[in-house]
Amino acid sequence: MTTLPTLPADHRTRIKICGLTREVDVADAVEAGADAIGFVLYEKSARHVTVQQARVLVQALPPFVTPVLLVVNPTEFLLREAITVIPNAVVQFHGDESIAQCESAHRPYIRVARMAAGFDLLNFSESFPGAQAILVDAHVEGYGGGGKVFDWSLLPARLLRPMILSGGLHPGNVGEGVVTVRPWAVDVSSGVEASKGIKDAGLMRQFCQAVRAADRQCAETPQSRKV
Repeated sequence: MTTLPTLPADHRTRIKICGLTREVDVADAVEAGADAIGFVLYEKSARHVTVQQARVLVQALPPFVTPVLLVVNPTEFLLREAITVIPNAVVQFHGDESIAQCESAHRPYIRVARMAAGFDLLNFSESFPGAQAILVDAHVEGYGGGGKVFDWSLLPARLLRPMILSGGLHPGNVGEGVVTVRPWAVDVSSGVEASKGIKDAGLMRQFCQAVRAADRQCAETPQSRKV
């Protein structure tokens, strides 16, 4: 077992809430304390929005809350349309995209890694040197984490770039995730929903409060993550 420091004890874990489809949910997510809001441009998702719908939702964001556009193996046309219509967004590549496809957007991007036994996250991370962050999610059939938690012990102690923890997070377990993994950020979708694509304001608030409470715990009891 190796113990290595990852982040300073007083690190403030960033919060991304993904899969929003309604203006009221955007407003509630921002009020709850989200740092980033994700919009799914993947047509097969129950949380899918069009580029034009995403544009309207992004307009409701205040300064310093980042819009994130989630795509899965997008066509060149879709990617170009998305970054043209919403030029201030970060792109989240959630499929099988190559480094060339990710870099072709000429925008800040997040690369998603689907965690499973034997998956080499360090090598994967090094394969996308331009990524702002690596988002780690559960490996399930299809794309997306399916609301499933993966084995956090699969995660290495260090990555070359910030790690975003995702996969089955909700208000009841995100605090444990923050304390155990010490990620740069956490990402949630189904864990704060009343139904698919419809967020619950109370759950979003509880999720953000749980993250902040975990941050305080880490600051009061500094520790290194063990893997």
